[in-house]
Amino acid sequence: MNGRRTGWDAVVLAGGLARRLGGVDKPALTIGEKTLLERVLTAVDDAQEVIVVGPRRPVAASRHVVWTRERPPGGGPVAALAAGLELVGAPLVAVLAADLPFVTAGTLDALVRAVDDGKVQGALLADPAGRRQYLTGVWRTSALRARLPVVTAGVPMRSVLAGLPVRVLPADARVTLDCDRPADVERARCWVRGAGSGAPGQDGRVSSLDDWVVDAAGALDLDPALLDVQGVLDLAREVAHAVERPAAPLTAFLVGLAAGRAGGDPRAVRLATDRVLALVAARAGGDAQDAQRRIQDA
Repeated sequence: MNGRRTGWDAVVLAGGLARRLGGVDKPALTIGEKTLLERVLTAVDDAQEVIVVGPRRPVAASRHVVWTRERPPGGGPVAALAAGLELVGAPLVAVLAADLPFVTAGTLDALVRAVDDGKVQGALLADPAGRRQYLTGVWRTSALRARLPVVTAGVPMRSVLAGLPVRVLPADARVTLDCDRPADVERARCWVRGAGSGAPGQDGRVSSLDDWVVDAAGALDLDPALLDVQGVLDLAREVAHAVERPAAPLTAFLVGLAAGRAGGDPRAVRLATDRVLALVAARAGGDAQDAQRRIQDA
């Protein structure tokens, strides 16, 4: 390895259309107390120059950021890379999507070290399934410039980068998470709220309750935000205690059916839960009139 680290710039691609997120401004989505873009900018704080390709947005960054646009706007990641490379002066460049909430300065340091030994043209991460993450890598600037096609709009990034000799660094599910879908955004928010609980293990699997809810909702094509997790758990506990344990999952299923019949309104879960709790109170020997009143008020 070289005795002195090679300097590097960063190009952050922040101009996508986020079709799978309904066209929202994805880099401006908040994860924890920072936007997705701000989290990536924190990760590249050691870069000599940081270039963001996309519409200018207000960001809380500790350093100067250079803004530019791909041609044409919305022309895709290779068009954005070409625009960013025009402003790169360092021999190495980190190329990152703006939707990577858990990429860190340590991630970038490992990637720079992997390229700096002079034996490869780039280094990138691979997720637990072995899929290469072409928008989480560090590359020799000259190699990228040589690979750019004449026409860049609409060209897939894989077709530009796949032919370069690279070093692949395995990474866990958290570091390689990119927020392409609503379920990905919710998963990232769950991990931030958990402050480390439910982190993926060495095999990339996640076992926390929040993460299971996100995965199960995604498999059922549901919005995980519709579920009042704590409310349903409280209901199941009360039913299991007042009736019997098998009644708990059956009752939760009935609450789900009732909420679905109401069109998926999040308030419908709370309404159905309150009605069942009132029924539990009545069966437990409480005031029957009060219980009926609670059911009607719910």
